[in-house]
Amino acid sequence: MHLRAMNTDIHLAAEGQADQIKAGFELASNFIQSGESRFTRFSEESELSALNRSSGKRFKASADLFSVVALTRRFFHLTRGLFDPSILPDLKRVGYDRSMDVLRELGPSPLLETLLANERPSLIEMDLDESDHTILLPPGMALDLGGIAKGWIAEQAANLLSAYATACAVDAGGDMYLVGLPSGMEQWPVAVDDPLQPEKILTTLNVDPGAIATSTITKRVWQQAGKNRHHIIDPRTGEPAVSDWISVTVIAPHAYEAEVFAKALLIAGPQEAEEIIRHSGIPFTFLAIDQEKKIWGNQGIMDYSYVNTETNYSR
Repeated sequence: MHLRAMNTDIHLAAEGQADQIKAGFELASNFIQSGESRFTRFSEESELSALNRSSGKRFKASADLFSVVALTRRFFHLTRGLFDPSILPDLKRVGYDRSMDVLRELGPSPLLETLLANERPSLIEMDLDESDHTILLPPGMALDLGGIAKGWIAEQAANLLSAYATACAVDAGGDMYLVGLPSGMEQWPVAVDDPLQPEKILTTLNVDPGAIATSTITKRVWQQAGKNRHHIIDPRTGEPAVSDWISVTVIAPHAYEAEVFAKALLIAGPQEAEEIIRHSGIPFTFLAIDQEKKIWGNQGIMDYSYVNTETNYSR
């Protein structure tokens, strides 16, 4: 099953009885669409937009929004601040002020040189009260939950679908969650696109049930005032990240973990990747691709037999 949501193509796959799968697809797709309505920053009617408008005051959040915002604070610390959803003002400043579908059609806003990067409160100042699910954003803070919410939604949708299938997968634009195994298979084959030629497959990973996500600087790109822009913001500079790596794929237990660390490692690059992995305390594996299409990875990547196609690799 295919649908368009969260500015990306969503693919749902399942194995089992046809009538059960149909019901599962409907339930999962409805959840994805409702999740988009809740977490999008591109609609003034979303719960996230209401939270952002409430900065400086306590906001009573739904259980879903509170859960995802709580995850952002956790991963902010685990990535040493390289994952930071409070970079929304910087995203807007560099032109990502409308949905990617609209941005590609109409182009970005002009570069506002008067808005300086990093003029924003720290995520450390955000306060969460689990007893009543209230969130206090400091004055001037606004969150972009796009990536982590996409991973969280994909995993929740896959778990809903799994009640109607013997094996299933949800792929939300590169954030994938896999449940069970297709008949006769010991692992799931997952293709990794060539980031410089997305119509080609660079390599294939054979992975266990769980999550895999890819983050790249080559897909969501645009020009603003003659400058090349992409959506991966380095929180330390407030500008699109500059890294030796152009794509990072992470295999992890949860889709939101895979999404977060794919983005954090892409920003970190090879100089800081090992420290991020060690500091996280989370068992995940990564595969990174640089401008020369060399493949990098940590020791765990060798546990996933993969086929290299016309490229060299380093590890």
